[in-house]
Amino acid sequence: MGARQKAVIRVVLDTNVLVSALLFETTLSRVIDLWQGGAIVPVISKDTFQELQTVLAYPKFSLTPNETRAILEQEILPFFEVIDVSEEVKGICNDPADDKFLACALSASAEYLVSGDKALTDLKQYKSAKIIKPSEFLKLFD
Repeated sequence: MGARQKAVIRVVLDTNVLVSALLFETTLSRVIDLWQGGAIVPVISKDTFQELQTVLAYPKFSLTPNETRAILEQEILPFFEVIDVSEEVKGICNDPADDKFLACALSASAEYLVSGDKALTDLKQYKSAKIIKPSEFLKLFD
């Protein structure tokens, strides 16, 4: 019999959480250590990845295309599991643009969807995924 391995938490991180963690020195930057250290497996879909790319290109962040590419190639792609959305989700969230995060969580069988977006956090849960704020998520690792 082998040693029991601790289950790794599968999590969907909303774009606002990712951008805050990646671009700003805040307590939220701890989430990067969690995925780099293997404590969590962040999952991303084509649609959520596309949104991240779009947001990183916003002029307010002043990132060059090379800086954006470096963030995606060094911080996201090596650590994130890219999943295919197997079930479409429509009309669940008050903000229809956020349904893609619910679809990602559902298709990935994620335990958590972490978001600072009230339209998502007000739901509290979708199927098997608990929807929590970043501060609540980080408390799980204190």
